[in-house]
Amino acid sequence: MTDCGCEKAKAELEEYLHRELSDEDFRDVSDHLENCPDCNGEHLVGLTLLQKLQRSCQEKAPDSLRQAILDRLDGAATH
Repeated sequence: MTDCGCEKAKAELEEYLHRELSDEDFRDVSDHLENCPDCNGEHLVGLTLLQKLQRSCQEKAPDSLRQAILDRLDGAATH
């Protein structure tokens, strides 16, 4: 087990949440989060926000609104 420390864990938390770290860095941050209540708390807050954001972005605009926007964009492009 490698504990990367609070500074590195907090600096790489966003990338960790999005699985954008190398395998080694991901394991290092994971190991740290398992043993550090403070960093794990920040991880849980970030994870909750990420999940809520992902859920909120699943809504689709009504077809009429989408078409109105596309029509205005087409009109703006021709002027």
